[in-house]
Amino acid sequence: MSSVSRRRREEFRFGRARATAVSVVSCVLFAVAGVLLLPSSSADERTSGPVVLELKLDGEVEPILATYIDEGLQDAARRHASLVLITMDTPGGLSDSMKDMIQHILASPVPVAVYVSPTGARGASAGFYILLSADIAAMAPGTHAGAASPIIAIGGFPQQIDEVFRRKINQDAMAFLRSFTVRRGRNPELAEKAITESKAFTEKECLDGKMIDLIVNSSDDLIRELDGRAIARFDGTKMTLALKNATRAEFELSARQRFLARIVEPDVFFVLLILGALGLYTEFTHPGVIAPGVIGGICLILALYAMHFLPVNLAGLFLIALSIAFFILEAKAPSHGVLALGGVVSMFLGALFLVRSPLTAGGVSLGVALAATLPFGVITVVLMRLVLRSRKWKTTTGREELIGSSGVVTAELKTGAEGLVRVHGELWRAQSSQPVQEGTTVRVTKVEGLKLYVEPVEVASPAAK
Repeated sequence: MSSVSRRRREEFRFGRARATAVSVVSCVLFAVAGVLLLPSSSADERTSGPVVLELKLDGEVEPILATYIDEGLQDAARRHASLVLITMDTPGGLSDSMKDMIQHILASPVPVAVYVSPTGARGASAGFYILLSADIAAMAPGTHAGAASPIIAIGGFPQQIDEVFRRKINQDAMAFLRSFTVRRGRNPELAEKAITESKAFTEKECLDGKMIDLIVNSSDDLIRELDGRAIARFDGTKMTLALKNATRAEFELSARQRFLARIVEPDVFFVLLILGALGLYTEFTHPGVIAPGVIGGICLILALYAMHFLPVNLAGLFLIALSIAFFILEAKAPSHGVLALGGVVSMFLGALFLVRSPLTAGGVSLGVALAATLPFGVITVVLMRLVLRSRKWKTTTGREELIGSSGVVTAELKTGAEGLVRVHGELWRAQSSQPVQEGTTVRVTKVEGLKLYVEPVEVASPAAK
């Protein structure tokens, strides 16, 4: 089989594989687009009696969950619901998301009840602020809340900070807590101990300390207890809840929100950022592979979307960009590992500083930062070294491939006249500056169109090799 035929078959296979890869990626994109376009699950049915709209605050407090709570409160207002019931079980989360939830709860035209449930659940850290901001705060037996001290955390581990700075953060958090607990008629002095002493409270301690309104076994019991209860709204207006025979409707996270909720998690955001950078880097250093570029582009756009919601620290982004530069320089100018080590340290610190949350713990975990940094450094250095090494390789396709190749004369070459030579199993017209007998081995020195210029091997120029 001739080399031309082999090349054509290889090009055909590569083209077919590339078309398959593009088709698969396109299908994935359409599927993701379909998921993202699905609407939120909203209870749009109108009922004549009272309506209780139920939301679930389950897991870490993050931007998409805050959006879900905001949309639920808006839906309750559109439906003229009698009550919004938020069932909560959270370890805390991001302070910006917590503040967003509280602002919408305080401004809600529909009364809001926050219920820490089921047994064993907690309303810790950010959840404690949210619990105390509600019109009605309730807890199930065997639950707890509190431990709301502001935390400066790196990789999930609290960091020691200057006492003056700590006092400043605590005062800000305490003022924020007092701004709504006093208006709600709750006990701000005891609530502040969750900040100053990192104290946590059982449901009975919360009730005895006048931080919550009720202890009930279930949401059904809570609605029965609230029926006919007079409450004071945040704006000072009085109202009586009428919840007898209320219709309960669930407002659930849509498929879109569940998908996006994963993206805005700090660990997932960091991994998407790294995969995006690695995919584009692979495409730039190995043009034509296509799949890494497509996947990397998608990951990078998703990371940029998450960046819109998360409190991203620019110092973290700059450290990650600096680490990539170090890895590339290590491949181009080996520094006995100094640049590579600097890149690993820079990316690791960038991951830990990437997401900031001054009031609650939140950010890229130590394990994910370490697990992503080391493989990324190794892959980046290896890819760049392959690129640099490939520039020294001899061309294996096209006209350049023939230069320096050996062949055999099949028809005698006379000075200034054309003859025939066999190179790579193919017959070529050839010309030589000196007579060459049939059967002599020659080496190609130049290619012009379909004619080769050759010299006998024993006198061929070394520059032609």
